Amino acid sequence: MLGGTLREVSTALKQGQITPTELCRKCLSLIQKTKFLNAYITVSEEVALKQAEESEKRYKKGQSLGDLDGIPVAVKDNFSTSGIETTCASNMLKGYIPPYNATVVQKLLDQGALLMGKTNLDEFAMGSGSTDGVFGPVKNPWSYSKQYREKKQQNPHGESEDSNWLITGGSSGGSAAAVSAFTCFAALGSDTGGSTRNPAAHCGLVGFKPSYGLVSRHGLIPLVNSMDVPGILTRYVDDTAIVLGILAGHDPKDSTTVQDPVKSFVLPNLIDVSKLCIGIPKEYLVPELSSEVRSLWSKAADLFDSEGAKVIEVSLPHTCYSIVCYHVLCTSEVASNMARFDGLEYGHRCDINVSTEAMYAATRREGFNDVVRGRILSGNFFLLKENYENYFIKAQKVRRLIANDFVNVFNSGVDVLLTPTTLREAVPYLEFIKEDNRTRSAQDDIFTQAVNMAGLPAVNVPMALSSQGLPIGLQFIGRAFCDQQLLSVAKWFEKQVQFPIIQLQQLMDNCSLSLENEKLASVSLKQ
Repeated sequence: MLGGTLREVSTALKQGQITPTELCRKCLSLIQKTKFLNAYITVSEEVALKQAEESEKRYKKGQSLGDLDGIPVAVKDNFSTSGIETTCASNMLKGYIPPYNATVVQKLLDQGALLMGKTNLDEFAMGSGSTDGVFGPVKNPWSYSKQYREKKQQNPHGESEDSNWLITGGSSGGSAAAVSAFTCFAALGSDTGGSTRNPAAHCGLVGFKPSYGLVSRHGLIPLVNSMDVPGILTRYVDDTAIVLGILAGHDPKDSTTVQDPVKSFVLPNLIDVSKLCIGIPKEYLVPELSSEVRSLWSKAADLFDSEGAKVIEVSLPHTCYSIVCYHVLCTSEVASNMARFDGLEYGHRCDINVSTEAMYAATRREGFNDVVRGRILSGNFFLLKENYENYFIKAQKVRRLIANDFVNVFNSGVDVLLTPTTLREAVPYLEFIKEDNRTRSAQDDIFTQAVNMAGLPAVNVPMALSSQGLPIGLQFIGRAFCDQQLLSVAKWFEKQVQFPIIQLQQLMDNCSLSLENEKLASVSLKQ
């Protein structure tokens, strides 16, 4: 049951094969059993069980609210949740309990979803590993999978099992780990430069970033207002489409949302691939790309070609400037957004009362980690009067050029772009922390950041397991507000590759986990 699709589980609930309370307790049991993964900051057990009880009453009356009624979900801890602590994994917001729900959270609850808890992240979503939050790093469930451990035994390196677990990617690593470990069926992440797609790639999940303006940001504690979007993490593309159908739409509380650009996100079972034009950006073939990712990227292109799709090489000439451009714009907006945390209104406040300035400085020193303080300093430097024209304005102009590159490619007849999501598979934590946060983010988000600057929809789809037994995903990028078409292509691809479900039987031997799809082949591509 826990490995099923949303529609399968919803059908089981309607037919009485399982009750919402039973399902909720199964997930709560798994959350407790996988506590060492550090996926959750707050587990809202009482709230979830009460919601399950209400859902059960609706099912008994035959008044189900839809496919999400009675379904366990999780929410990244940078979305406001009424009555539930929201910390952004920072000392600055420890103990902060919002008086309202983020719009996307409210929409899930209105459909009867069960909120299992708030998930871990990099502090204020600044990172690409989910290793820099005040509550500690998140461990990738694939570190404990049968697939990875069998490969590891064949190639032992003598390292300690306890210390050499794998990162989830970030910054929505807690949400990715929560879905991957079957503690919920879907989770909200946020995506500013790849923070949903990156962990999805490392955890073998579907990670979707919608078009900017399609889903409300109201209640998402901002990192970069002009790039932030709520993201969706699930195990299946169809599940993502169901959640998107609930979340999408105009919100009067968010002026950046558009007026109902899409009426439905129901995906067809079959699409005519021969009518598609798939673009392969030549600039994404970078030297740092691992040979296995490069090979699978090529196989995926060949798969579309063999089915009659037109596969062409395209150019996004300003891609090489995206990392620097993103850094300037991101840190500038961070500096502005973080100014609200001053110890006066809400959040942490130090005990120093010598002067207002001393209180400000001490509060921010105690409340923020080195990564956040570093980005604030960089952003304020770029926003200085003498630097504004040379840095911020120039970066905005480059951002326009990057966005125009995508417009030109899609105007040439390309329907969808196919790219890698990450440079390589998930790496061990001890290897990951050898680099500083800025270097890691620049490397890990190289294929994802430009999409946020252009406001386009993009999705990671897991393709195959590496020689190490770890997930490798590829990214599909679509035209603005053509999210349904993008997900339709992703669904077709998902069906072709038949990515295997994670095998965690030894880890969860007492949880009676029923996985209907565990016999799926690792990857079946037409030669």
